[in-house]
Amino acid sequence: MGYEIQKILTAILVVFVVVFGIGKISDTIFQTEENVVAYKVEGQVKSASTDVESSVDIKALLALGTVDHGEATFKKCKACHSIKQGGKHNIGPALYNVMTRNSGEISDYKYSKSLIAYNKKWTFEELNGFLLKPATWIKGNKMGFAGLKDEKDRASVILYLNQMSDNPLPLP
Repeated sequence: MGYEIQKILTAILVVFVVVFGIGKISDTIFQTEENVVAYKVEGQVKSASTDVESSVDIKALLALGTVDHGEATFKKCKACHSIKQGGKHNIGPALYNVMTRNSGEISDYKYSKSLIAYNKKWTFEELNGFLLKPATWIKGNKMGFAGLKDEKDRASVILYLNQMSDNPLPLP
């Protein structure tokens, strides 16, 4: 019985020596003059908006969608947005006539500062980029939606939002 306890204690001691010994040996081998916590990696920064705008043929994208499919897909958005004419704001602003206004334009809704500062008109291209990934299209906005990755879904929602207006915009 005593011999078994001695073997267990010896095994634990060996594990500690190996673990801490490897740490000390690696610190000695890879010792640096300065105390560098992290290294800055230089890279080219591109804005999300220019990437999407330049790489997407909006006519071809919109050809993938339909207003009916957009209405069905928009059900994901109804938890936060109203689409009815004269509809109330929910967690997100009412989206009726969204294609005829600038971002952050409705006076009786409290937008994030970044959405107000963005101040661009909602075009087919802008909505495509925003609906793809809202968090990266307008950094700092408070819309907690992951985005619509499927092109047909995104195109259909854009067509549906355009239709839900007093004066739908002509398609590009």
